Amino acid sequence: MLRHLAWLILAYAVPVFADCTATSGPTRTALLELYTSEGCSSCPPAEKWLSGIAAAGYTLDKVVPLAFHVDYWDYIGWKDRFADTAYSSRQRQIADKGGAGFVYTPQLVFNGEDLRGWRQDSRFSQVVEQSLQQPALANISLHISPLDSGEISVKAKIQTVNAHADVFIAVYENDLSSRVNAGENSGRQLHHDYVVRKWMGPYALDEKAGRAWQRSFALGPEWKERNAGVAAVVQDRRTGDVLQALALKVCH
Repeated sequence: MLRHLAWLILAYAVPVFADCTATSGPTRTALLELYTSEGCSSCPPAEKWLSGIAAAGYTLDKVVPLAFHVDYWDYIGWKDRFADTAYSSRQRQIADKGGAGFVYTPQLVFNGEDLRGWRQDSRFSQVVEQSLQQPALANISLHISPLDSGEISVKAKIQTVNAHADVFIAVYENDLSSRVNAGENSGRQLHHDYVVRKWMGPYALDEKAGRAWQRSFALGPEWKERNAGVAAVVQDRRTGDVLQALALKVCH
């Protein structure tokens, strides 16, 4: 009897990976990008602030946060394991279109534009509310499900009337940490959320299909054990304006 009870407890303790789906709404959900580095001494406060926005009421249906770790701080002695040259390139492209004119860390970018004064609650609340009052310029749906192979299937569908729209897909991860042993943050234990681990795109929409785009891709089985999510972003390639964003957590 005791053996049978122990088996039942073990069976119920095993996490079950499930299907999950999200669809964007009629108004624009904001995309919030943080450009950061483990080699930057002024970045940890910005990352702490980003980690706390959901608790402050800025949930994924209002703001999609993504943290891009840039690689141009690596030269001072600490190589950021989450950094990628592609993220640094994206930041430079935003600088050209979003008004800043130069790159810096920590930098917050809100719907494609440089955001100053983000530490002020009233300022951030204002820009979020303004975004939520604007009609969505794209429709997005995301579906995540398990495959027989053990991998995770991610399906994304996008449609927009914008003739200059590009699609980007991000896989992000929460609850990450690093013990930094060199550079400006030497000796510190750093904690990260919304860290972009995969960044795919830009993908152009299919004009013949009515400016629509859909694709499926797979994540390895190890992602089932991670505190992770997938985000889709639709952006005007000329202006950098974000037309719509949607994020979906990997379900357990």
